[in-house]
Amino acid sequence: MNWKFWKRRRESLVDPQDPQWERTLMGRIASDYVRERRQRRRWGNLFKLLLIGYLFAVLIAFYAEDLAERVGGEGHTSLVKVDGVIGADAEASADRVVGSLRKAFEDEATKGVILRINSPGGSPVQAGYINDEVHRLKEKYREEHDEEMPVYAVAMDLCASGGYYVAVAADEIYVDKASLVGSIGVRIDSFGLDKVLEDLDIERRLMTAGENKGILDPFSPMSEAQRQYIQGVLDQLHGQFIAAVKAGRGDRLQGGDELFSGLFWTGEQAVELGLADGLGSASYVARELIGAETIVDYTQEWDLIERLSRRMGTTAASALKGMIEVLDLPAMR
Repeated sequence: MNWKFWKRRRESLVDPQDPQWERTLMGRIASDYVRERRQRRRWGNLFKLLLIGYLFAVLIAFYAEDLAERVGGEGHTSLVKVDGVIGADAEASADRVVGSLRKAFEDEATKGVILRINSPGGSPVQAGYINDEVHRLKEKYREEHDEEMPVYAVAMDLCASGGYYVAVAADEIYVDKASLVGSIGVRIDSFGLDKVLEDLDIERRLMTAGENKGILDPFSPMSEAQRQYIQGVLDQLHGQFIAAVKAGRGDRLQGGDELFSGLFWTGEQAVELGLADGLGSASYVARELIGAETIVDYTQEWDLIERLSRRMGTTAASALKGMIEVLDLPAMR
């Protein structure tokens, strides 16, 4: 028999003959309540410490490799990736790419910069921002250091349209023999569905202030004047693209107007046409041209929650984000 248990039970009982039994009972209830709260708080603090430790370990796992590379003081080649569609809300946005380029140029250990491009294009505005910033950073570096910072573009599977717009800002462009390069043109996509509405006996009620406000509405007919206007806008954007290519490639271009027709070519053909300078990977450029074989990736990453969303799925990451907010932990980026 467990005598200690019975002893505690006897001690917890209140003698009803005691004139202070009510006060004694309330005191014991309060004491038990305080003891229970302390135990809960102790377990809660332990859980928070474990969660913070886990999150810290995840953070270290994400960033330890990059940190080790960047604190190593030797000269290296800085890599900035332009992956996917170029757009304001995309991974290859001007904000992300430009921010990455600035960090690469600011690092005194950077011996050269590689723009590794794998993009079908996207926004001409975003691509133009990146192109302009490459030129600005090169000029700024030249003025401050009285020497050039070499910038190379390396094409992977695709270096087309806006992707090529970015590439021509580099000093030289290197491609794989099977890369697809070019597509120097501009497009607007739309549909003409006004006849479909007629066949279905549906009346389109589009109200605008300004006769051309609905010029791209797929359910409204387009006049010849409107068509010519849109073509004029595309031609102007195309002209800006062509000017950027000619400024970047100069006398190296070997083709005629077909270069700017929107066609694309293999990497081997691109070299023959002067759209690229040679065949080679990022490793080749770093080793043979820049002379700094170690490559450090300066591409801005998604913040921790965004990266977990991409790896674990949005549901799990949202739950984790909510847990962080409940515990009032600092944001981790």
